[in-house]
Amino acid sequence: MADTLNLTANPGEELSPVERAAIVLLSMGEEPAAAVLRCLSRDELLEVTQVMSRMSGIKVDTVRHSLQQFFDEYREQSGVHGASRSFLQRSLDLALGSDIASSVLNSIYGDAIRPKMARLQWVQPAWLAERIGGEHVRMQAVFLAFLPSAQASEVIEALPAAQRDQVLVNIARLKEIDRELLQELEQVVNRCLESLGMQSASVEGVRQAAEIINRMSGDRAQMVELLRAHDPGVVSAIEDSMYDFFLLSRQSEQVILRIVESVALEQWAIALKGAEPAIRNAIVQSMPRRQAQSFEDSMRRSGPVPISRVEQVRQEIMQTVRELAESGEIDLQLFAEDVVE
Repeated sequence: MADTLNLTANPGEELSPVERAAIVLLSMGEEPAAAVLRCLSRDELLEVTQVMSRMSGIKVDTVRHSLQQFFDEYREQSGVHGASRSFLQRSLDLALGSDIASSVLNSIYGDAIRPKMARLQWVQPAWLAERIGGEHVRMQAVFLAFLPSAQASEVIEALPAAQRDQVLVNIARLKEIDRELLQELEQVVNRCLESLGMQSASVEGVRQAAEIINRMSGDRAQMVELLRAHDPGVVSAIEDSMYDFFLLSRQSEQVILRIVESVALEQWAIALKGAEPAIRNAIVQSMPRRQAQSFEDSMRRSGPVPISRVEQVRQEIMQTVRELAESGEIDLQLFAEDVVE
C-alpha cells in the first residue's frame, strides 16, 4: 500500500470500515476524537491511527458520505434494545445516590477497572509477570482475565512454569468477581501504573542490526568483517539472523529451485518439520511432482524429530544458501519489499 491514502474517489465508491471510522474521527476535532480513541483496544487504536496518518486529499463529498453512513448505522443501532450505561448511571444516581449507583453499575458492567487495564496493554509481558508474580494465584487469574488474550498468554509464558497451570485453571473457573476482589485488583493495577516509569525497554539488537545490514547497499560482506573486528561473537549472531530460515519464504521461484537442487531431500524432510506454511509451500511447490511425492513420503517416514536436530539441519541448509549467494549463483532477497512485474 502506498504511504499516503489519497481519497479523491467518488463518494459512492466503497471505503473500508476502518477508513470510514478514520474520516469520522478526523471530522470530530482533537478532543472528541481523543475521547473515542481512549475507548479502543490497543490493536484497534493502532489500526485506525495508521489509516488516519496516511489520509490526504479527502473530498468533501467523501466525508459527507462517510458521516451519513455513520449516522444511518447509528439510527439503526439506537433502538430500545436495553438501557445504556449513561441512562442507568443517571437513573440510579437519582434513585440510590452516586456511590451506591457506581457500585451497582460496576457489578453489572465490571468495567471500572478496564480504563486502567487498557494502559497496561503497552507494557512488556515479562515486566507484568514480575509485578504479579508475588500475588496469590486467584489474583493473578483475575488480573490476566482483564487483559487481551494475546497479551495474557505472553504474561503467562513469562511466569514460572510451575505456576502456569494453576493460573489457567483459576482463569477458567472465573464467573463473577466480587467487589472486594475488584478493589484488591485495582490496588494491584495502581501499583503497576505507579511503577510504569521503572520498566525497561527491550530491543532485539541482533535482529535489528541484521535487518539494517540486509538493507544496506554496497559490500555487505565488507561491513560484516569490519564489525567482526570489534566483536566476533555478536557478528556471528548477526550473520545467523541475516540468513534466518524464514528468509526462504520470500525468494523467487528460480532462487528456490536452485536451492532445492543443492540440498538433499532427506535434509528438507527434517528442516521443514514444524516450519511455517509459507516456507513449506515455497519449497514443495518448486519441486517436480514426482520429487514432491518422494518428499512427502520422506516426511512421513522420518517421524518425530528433536527440535535440536531440526535447528541443526536448518543451519546447514542456510550455510549452503549463504555459499550460493556469496558465489553469485543466486540473488537473495534479504528483506521483504514490494516488487513490480
